[in-house]
Amino acid sequence: MVITHLSEELWFPDISSATGDGLLAIGGDLSVERLKLAYRSGIFPWYDDGQPIMWWSPDPRMVLFPEKLHVSKSLRRKIAKGGYRVTFNTAFSEVIENCSVINRKDQAGTWISTEMIAAYSQLHTIGWAGSVEVWEEGKLVGGLYGVDLKEYSVFCGESMFSLVSDASKIALFYLRQHLLQKDYKLIDCQMYTDHLSSLGAEEISRESFRSYLTP
Repeated sequence: MVITHLSEELWFPDISSATGDGLLAIGGDLSVERLKLAYRSGIFPWYDDGQPIMWWSPDPRMVLFPEKLHVSKSLRRKIAKGGYRVTFNTAFSEVIENCSVINRKDQAGTWISTEMIAAYSQLHTIGWAGSVEVWEEGKLVGGLYGVDLKEYSVFCGESMFSLVSDASKIALFYLRQHLLQKDYKLIDCQMYTDHLSSLGAEEISRESFRSYLTP
């Protein structure tokens, strides 16, 4: 299968032309307009620093329906106990920076490059990306960020981090509560991981996922 190489022209091939592992195209840029077009089309960038930009639309797609989030008994006890503060969109830069440097199992480095940080920070400035922050004794100890497709009631989760046990899960719990109040349809988790599955995320077909991207 031939992979499309993007130029400066603002377009993407149909997502049905992606490879078996979901790779759709290479190249282009991370401009605000291209990112907006990508997420509206069910496409996201994911590549290592030093590689060309790679655009993906996997089939199946990993998603979390907010009402299906699995909250363990221990996490419920921790949430009930408190001792932390949760905020929305007050420290986006700090959250994405922490996500870029946190050590992750089976990953030698990070895909959140300086270029990616700058691009998503621009999205945040115009209200297209958001963050959840968890604070303990005035220190940021966990959080998450993602692309907020308000017009479709879909939140595209990008990354999360914890500096203390369960901080990212607390952020996800409060994001879920917020999205339920706003009648959001789902949280896009992009690709399968055992961790996401343990939290209640599931795989749906690419066509099913695309059906949610309608006003």
